[in-house]
Amino acid sequence: MNFEIKQQGGVAIVKSAVDKLNAALAPELKSHFIAINKDNVNRIVLDMSDTNYCDSSGLSAILTANRLCKDSSGKFIMCGIQPTVKKMIEIAQLDRVLFIEDTLPDALAAVKED
Repeated sequence: MNFEIKQQGGVAIVKSAVDKLNAALAPELKSHFIAINKDNVNRIVLDMSDTNYCDSSGLSAILTANRLCKDSSGKFIMCGIQPTVKKMIEIAQLDRVLFIEDTLPDALAAVKED
């Protein structure tokens, strides 16, 4: 399985278990986000600690989750960002749009804040 999903106190935690989040895997991640949102869950944490590369397709899937959460008055937070992925996010200037925390516990605490 490429992405592990679990629910914890009304928050969906999505763990990316892939080294590269690219055009081959981004549609699967996007479909998970859409399914989570359809289940009326609007707080999502994406743990990227195992992912060392993310292309524009991966960033697009991430932005989909951010939009879905925002549109349903929820919150989307990423954590465990590796340096190469962080660089891509900064180049695309998405660090101004996305909420990013260092660790999963920090992200879980932040996603529960209103």
